[in-house]
Amino acid sequence: MTRYRSLIAVPSLSAALLLGAVAGAAAEVTLHRGNTGEPETLDQHQTSTIYEAHILRDLYEGLVVYDEAANIIPGAAESWDISDDGTVYTFHLREDASWSNGDPVTAEDFVFSLRRILNPATGAKYANILYPILNAEAVFEGEMEGTELGAAAVDERTLEITLAEATPYFLELLTHQTGLPVHPASVEEHGEDFVRPGNMVSNGAFMLVEQVPQAHILLERNPEFHAADTVAIDRVYYYPTEDRSAALRRFQAGELHINNDVPQEQVSWMQENMPDEFRAAPKLGIYYYAIRADKEPWSDIRVRRALSLAIDREYIVEEITGAGEIPAYSFVPPGISNYGEPAYADYAEMSMLDREDEAIRLMTEAGFGPDNPITLELRYNTSDNHRQVAVAIADMWSLLGVEVELFNSDVATHYAHLRDGGDFDVARAGWIGDYSDPQNFLFLVECENTGFNYANFCNDEYERLMGEAAGTIDLDARAELLFQAEQIFMDELPYLPIYYYVSLNLVSPDVVGWEDNIQDVHPTRFLSLAE
Repeated sequence: MTRYRSLIAVPSLSAALLLGAVAGAAAEVTLHRGNTGEPETLDQHQTSTIYEAHILRDLYEGLVVYDEAANIIPGAAESWDISDDGTVYTFHLREDASWSNGDPVTAEDFVFSLRRILNPATGAKYANILYPILNAEAVFEGEMEGTELGAAAVDERTLEITLAEATPYFLELLTHQTGLPVHPASVEEHGEDFVRPGNMVSNGAFMLVEQVPQAHILLERNPEFHAADTVAIDRVYYYPTEDRSAALRRFQAGELHINNDVPQEQVSWMQENMPDEFRAAPKLGIYYYAIRADKEPWSDIRVRRALSLAIDREYIVEEITGAGEIPAYSFVPPGISNYGEPAYADYAEMSMLDREDEAIRLMTEAGFGPDNPITLELRYNTSDNHRQVAVAIADMWSLLGVEVELFNSDVATHYAHLRDGGDFDVARAGWIGDYSDPQNFLFLVECENTGFNYANFCNDEYERLMGEAAGTIDLDARAELLFQAEQIFMDELPYLPIYYYVSLNLVSPDVVGWEDNIQDVHPTRFLSLAE
């Protein structure tokens, strides 16, 4: 493994022991991955974090999967058909799809799995991902039996899923960990203990061998996997690396090939000293400020537009966050699936001086300015990064005669206040897409989305466009409808986009096959190590 000269002390003994162990297993290829959190569960129907998703993606294979570039490719299903009205998906399973114990993967296994995650007794945290399936929400709410779910095994290798209405991004939903199957016999025999080493039967590229809490999870290559001969890694260790600085030291010592986050305070140093190993790439997420669009004076579009114009996004990402974040001039991140270029703000190319002049003009027109100031409460969840951004934006807004009062609270309190309709003027928020489709961002401000429409924004034309897009099967026509909706969003500005998130990874030069992508997914089955 590659070593790095470091400003940080390195525990050389543990590195030497590790390297000795690797050398002792000369024929075996072992990958060491840092995973920034300890998984709460390896039950794909109760999971809720990306830490679990990384591991589950190696253990199981859904009907469709992401490849190394986050493109959707066949998984357990080798092909599928979609009805003309877009509501019936017929999946044809591979003849060589097998569980790690040699059992064939069948259509009935997926029916069992879908009924299990939507069974209220399972307590799934992410069941709503599957709500497009006919009767899914009613089954999860206990209003219907699981047998009424729109999923049926036509025969052993043919699965039919019926949707309540056309959902063009349905395949994208199935890449989520909630779409991963469980082995019915193992669940029935072991109950909730089916996730333990020795009990777990998986159908992915790897099998669970060992799990030591707060130490590591060990997976080994699954010889029954239909593409086992293409998997170059024999064993993969996942380590919980919540301490990012410690993980950086381990990476520099050669103890980790990969770590899926970095210490923010070390970003500049890594950019200068580890430019090839430090990977920052656009991610499917947006950092934004929500404005109460139904409350004076924020209900005045001129005021909202002036506030957005006055934010120097380039300064924020270059001088405050500094990890490669990208200034945001749209709400839908660029590079998302089922879309073209997003609807960028018409001031995206204006100079900052021209934007400030336009902001002052709009505020004056609305009746405000230094002689008639506005007092604004800016809420954010406790974080030094959020505080620094808030302080900077407050200073930018002072030019408009806006006097900002900062208010912070812990993250749970902050989001509970927003979700529950608490009063505020402007509040910091962020959104990471659950699936790569513009609907997953634009739906946030639909009138009835009370849980996420913090702005209390409601626009009839926006609703019409979103509703029409929901029933449009043609992806090009649908993309145009969503683009028009986003144009309304960027004109009305219920939320002020500030920057697009980036994924931050440490990747050894020894790792072959890594591709930065907007979903930040990197299945081990597509990776190898240089000899």
